Amino acid sequence: MDRPPPHQSVLDEVGPRLRRLRAKRGLTLAALSEETGISKSTLSRLESGQRRPSLELLLPLAGAYHVPLDDLVGAPEVGDPRIRLTPRTLPNGGTFIPLSRGPGPLQAYKMIITDRGAEPDLRTHEGYEWLYVLDGRLRLVLAEHDLILGPGEVAEFDTRLPHWFSSADGRPVEILSLFGRQGERMHVRAKPRAGSGG
Repeated sequence: MDRPPPHQSVLDEVGPRLRRLRAKRGLTLAALSEETGISKSTLSRLESGQRRPSLELLLPLAGAYHVPLDDLVGAPEVGDPRIRLTPRTLPNGGTFIPLSRGPGPLQAYKMIITDRGAEPDLRTHEGYEWLYVLDGRLRLVLAEHDLILGPGEVAEFDTRLPHWFSSADGRPVEILSLFGRQGERMHVRAKPRAGSGG
């Protein structure tokens, strides 16, 4: 008898887990849609298992529910469940933690940035970056744009454009970064929130 791949049963549990979380928070699909920018129909299909969970859908939901991404996925524990991540120090202050275990077109990092100085030092390099602010306020200088991003806000850009980012107010800022070294892009299909500037 053919068994489903091990990850399939994990994915099958995501929908019911999302429905339980929403019920526990007392949120309607409409309210959750407003908060995340994901359409009600997509949220409904995700909860019923008719829509496959993806990173671009789960990240805003984790932000809305204020839970780690792992809590939404509920990956099964096999042996020692601890992942021994090695934090590294950023040259100008702060820490970054590689979240990707192996080589691949996209690499994921969690960064905790402290004050990196008031004067932007713009850099360029090959690749494409997607930033999601988990906590704090991020200052992003991208070519002629000087932006402040708060929790739940996202920026994506070609890293061949001159760019620099730091804490906006000198307090630590936590971000999730997805970086494609060869210019791979995230494919975000969630609808942006009405009236949000950018």
